[in-house]
Amino acid sequence: MSDPKFWVAASFVIFVALVGKMAWSRITTMLDARGARIAAELAEAERLRAEAQALLAQAQADRAAAMQEANELVARARAEAERVAAQAAAEATAAAERRERMAMDRIAAAEAAALAEVRGAAAEVAAIAARAVIAEGFTAEADAALIDRSVADLPKALRAA
Repeated sequence: MSDPKFWVAASFVIFVALVGKMAWSRITTMLDARGARIAAELAEAERLRAEAQALLAQAQADRAAAMQEANELVARARAEAERVAAQAAAEATAAAERRERMAMDRIAAAEAAALAEVRGAAAEVAAIAARAVIAEGFTAEADAALIDRSVADLPKALRAA
């Protein structure tokens, strides 16, 4: 025990034991703190994961609702387009019928005007022809004889009526 090597070795062992104990407590404290920090980060990550899943579910529900609404809008637009097309076809048919009636009325008016013009021309030609025939076939004595005969037949004609 009086050997200095023994005391150096003993003091070295005590020193290593004390330093080891302090180092061990600091290392364990540091590891415990790191473990707690990792556990907190894992809990935060799990909370964020759950929140992300909830947001994903909400986004999918919103997307499904938007698709449903878009499909309804498309269906309404198609129905409206069909209704407008049917209405336009009906209006086009009605317009064509009106135009046809107007054309038929114009044709009838043109025919009536042409017929009246032809009748007028025929009456004029007939009057000219009658004048020519009368002028050629009747003389003043024939006119007087015709008038006398007409006046003589007048009482018979009045009795018959």
